[in-house]
Amino acid sequence: MQPNTVLIAGGGIAGLTLALTLHQIGVPCTVFESVRQLQPLGVGINIQPNAVRELEDLGISEAEMDQVGIPAREWALVGLNGRDIYSEARGKLAGYHWHQYAVHRGKFHLMLYRKVLERLGPNAVRLGQQVTGYRKEADGSVTALITTRDGQQIEERGRLLFGAEGIHSPVRAQMHPGQPPIHWGGTIMWRGTARGVPIRSGSSFVGLGTSRHRIVFYPISHPDPSGLADINWIAEQTYEAGHDWTKSGWFRPVEISEFADQFSGFVYDWLDVPDLLARSEVAYENPMIDRDPLPTWVDGPVALLGDAAHPMYPTGSNGASQAIVDARVIGRKLLDHGVNQAALAAYDAQSCESVGGVALRNRGAGPFGLLNLVEERCGGQFDDIDVVVPPEERSAFMLNYQKAAGFARDALNAAPRTIPEGARVETVSA
Repeated sequence: MQPNTVLIAGGGIAGLTLALTLHQIGVPCTVFESVRQLQPLGVGINIQPNAVRELEDLGISEAEMDQVGIPAREWALVGLNGRDIYSEARGKLAGYHWHQYAVHRGKFHLMLYRKVLERLGPNAVRLGQQVTGYRKEADGSVTALITTRDGQQIEERGRLLFGAEGIHSPVRAQMHPGQPPIHWGGTIMWRGTARGVPIRSGSSFVGLGTSRHRIVFYPISHPDPSGLADINWIAEQTYEAGHDWTKSGWFRPVEISEFADQFSGFVYDWLDVPDLLARSEVAYENPMIDRDPLPTWVDGPVALLGDAAHPMYPTGSNGASQAIVDARVIGRKLLDHGVNQAALAAYDAQSCESVGGVALRNRGAGPFGLLNLVEERCGGQFDDIDVVVPPEERSAFMLNYQKAAGFARDALNAAPRTIPEGARVETVSA
């Protein structure tokens, strides 16, 4: 491998978006992914307008996004009594220049993978090869230490290395050997999909319940001729200290009967949650976990992005979006500074502290914090939400989160492209 190649550990959403970005600006790269074959794993995720904008600037069209998801039209919170707490339009209906997309994570991931192979070539992603560590070289370059699926140890040298391997990132672990253990805030999530008729706007994200006991659901496909779509749901229960969350594996398949009784009371004239759960073919259990924010994402020629840098609770629906934005900010810094450590330092200075703040907001319930206010003020029961939390307070709460997460409408619409059209790195040098 050429020593000027950029190395990317991890072939998830963050790593593949970075590969596409580097190709766009003329920087050669190779992705190393531990699994032997990428599968369409996972269920639904949301991609916010700030990230959809970046995907469009990468040449991924709305028509292609429609193949893996559906534009979101509404975001709503509903109390356990079935009454609305807050709702707002999303995407272009809210005045953004770009949609917000609710997508099937696995289908979206494989679309990015196909794009990388089409644009960078069939050898751009090396499957079955895990980056387990790195060695910084005297000339400023870096060597990735790689273990293959059959146990071989190999080394690859590059100009820079990016760790994009998720919450259990070996690159992060070497960069921060004293990092605290994974943090669990007390919530277990069960995820799945079921065929159903979309409610409200036909493409609404709805959070129903309380801050400690709720279900979130939204469609992730366009309706078929009979009106049915894939409805993604996430059922959440917060437990007291002492609950053994370590028994919950990441996307551990479980029977619906293991948890459905906890949501038996979620029945309304417009929604029957027990019926929705019962129509699901499979469910997955996950602890809601993250890590404490880091003081830096950079170690010389090595940088972190995506969940390797800032794993966060999914309460803000912006984990995947931030991974995409990370990749684009890195691309811009490489344009501004060259393919060198100065670019990584600039990326770190712009993003590390601010995105760490978003992760902490999500730990504090993110936009679902409105449910906390309602519980504190009326125990979750109300006839008129305006008396409990005035409209101005609800709107200000949501706007503050959107600003922190980087997708406040007016600022985003007015912002220039992260990467100017046609921009290329002139030389790949130290």
